[in-house]
Amino acid sequence: MDLTVNPAGRIAITMDADGVAQVRLSRPDKMNALDPDMFAALIDAARVLHGLKGLRCVVLSGEGRSFCAGLDLTSMANTDRHDRTPLTTRIYGQANMPQQVALQWRKLPVPVIAAVHGVCFGGGLQIASGADFRVVDPTARLAVMEMKWGLVPDMAGYALWRGTVRDDVLRELTYTNREFSGAEAHELGFATIVDPNPVARANAIAAEIANRNPHAQRGAKRLFGDWLHASEAEILMAESVEQQALIGTKNQIEAVMSQMQKRKGNFADV
Repeated sequence: MDLTVNPAGRIAITMDADGVAQVRLSRPDKMNALDPDMFAALIDAARVLHGLKGLRCVVLSGEGRSFCAGLDLTSMANTDRHDRTPLTTRIYGQANMPQQVALQWRKLPVPVIAAVHGVCFGGGLQIASGADFRVVDPTARLAVMEMKWGLVPDMAGYALWRGTVRDDVLRELTYTNREFSGAEAHELGFATIVDPNPVARANAIAAEIANRNPHAQRGAKRLFGDWLHASEAEILMAESVEQQALIGTKNQIEAVMSQMQKRKGNFADV
């Protein structure tokens, strides 16, 4: 299934029969750099995915030589600053539009895997960080790039890196803009898995995720949405609520039977 989300052609989305959606940044001639059309297309992509029946998992990647080179400074410089919505304006709940572009992957109800290759700088790194986890080519080049251009990371990076990147490490990388490899990204906390073919590895994991009870997957993601911020009592109750809603359901019984019979699960869609 091919899904068109934007007339500028900045994002390509397909979904296979198992419910795994491929979301590809599609501006390869500019290493998928972020311009206004790319921002708008990413927002549209998440909107489409939120309402997509049968969705089980998302693989987020970039076409061409890189995942995303970050902000397209030339394009943004050509936009009249007086025509821009102030960044302090909250458009998407607690977030502005650039923050939503990265945060929205955490807000999707299904797991999202970022497959990173080539360059992943600045805003691109923050978008990848919005995924549930990241598969990164060991030769990829990553950087917290913003201060090089006199800016600070402002696409939800500080919120997304909390709990994965050590505080002093993040400070050093933010202040210096030092590039690091995909292999080093694993040691630093930016990468979950290192693989020379990140898209293939991400798709293999996505296929495994798709063969699980979709209600349980969504329940687990809801729990992950709160676990860094909620109190112990709130987490314990949330676990109980999710589990109570799953036990004995058709999909939960099918999960047990498919595992016992060593076959693919036949789950009802959410």
